[in-house]
Amino acid sequence: MRKVSRRNLLHTSAAAMAGAIAWRSNPLEMFGVVEASGQGTPQMMFPTEARERLAVASWPFRAEIESATNDYRDKKVPGMDLRGFAVKVREQFGVPGVEPLSAHFPSTDERYLKEFREAIEKAGIHVVNIPVDNSASFYDAEATTRKKAVEHGRKWVDVAVALGSPSVRTSIAESKNSKPDVGRAAESIRALLDYAAGKNIQVNLENDDLVSEDAFFVVKVIEKVNHPYLHALPDFCNSMTSGNEKFNYDAVTAMFQHAYNICHVKDSEVGDQGKVYRVDLKRTFDILNASHYKGYCSMEWEGPENPYEGTKRLIMASLQYLA
Repeated sequence: MRKVSRRNLLHTSAAAMAGAIAWRSNPLEMFGVVEASGQGTPQMMFPTEARERLAVASWPFRAEIESATNDYRDKKVPGMDLRGFAVKVREQFGVPGVEPLSAHFPSTDERYLKEFREAIEKAGIHVVNIPVDNSASFYDAEATTRKKAVEHGRKWVDVAVALGSPSVRTSIAESKNSKPDVGRAAESIRALLDYAAGKNIQVNLENDDLVSEDAFFVVKVIEKVNHPYLHALPDFCNSMTSGNEKFNYDAVTAMFQHAYNICHVKDSEVGDQGKVYRVDLKRTFDILNASHYKGYCSMEWEGPENPYEGTKRLIMASLQYLA
């Protein structure tokens, strides 16, 4: 998912998320996670049937999602909250997973999260990952800003625990006072991981922004941190907005070498000037399969077509190439 305009809209305060608590002792029981001794090495038992590995992200449906922090809501179309979205995923797309964006949560207090989880589990749905947008940079020159990024990530780890999500994806925001810095980013993210690992929650980094989240920068950070709870979230098309096809496929290949439980499937991406970039889905799934990736594939359609039709197309292709 592209962040250039979206992440400038972050308004979610720390106070709004202070109510997020863990109301289930082991949030990953349903995913078959076994925690090893020492630092802990997660061992997720992923479904092997292709359809069961699929999920749908809320980002493509931003025009309909009711949330005070969703500035992309289009009042001309009927709205729904995340609970309604999750039920619609099962009814319209026939897949069991959802990936709700942090900005799409109308609330993160205990009551809402409990009701959300109960509603989706009743519908046979589970959260596979929570993409968390962060306005503070992990590599900012100011230590106080880096601390804010860590604190923000920790609060969403608590939300993941409450919803039974196995992971969060934290963004690496751009900094106004520093170029991307592997050392500072690694140090900050390691502090987040100390907390997340204690909660048995994976942390993922995505090749989203071409500056602060360049795929090869992300890989360097992951390798520098070298922590079993930190992995890559490969996005099929974000790196294609560079305009360099080879760079994109090399980036996706590098990301899948560090992927574990979640990736974003898309066949197109809309650039900052409205230009549509496209990828070869078969070629990208070949990269996925060659890496022996066994995790979840979340449909994050992006393009000029209707998101429902686009998502259905991605699901059909995923079922074909994962078979």
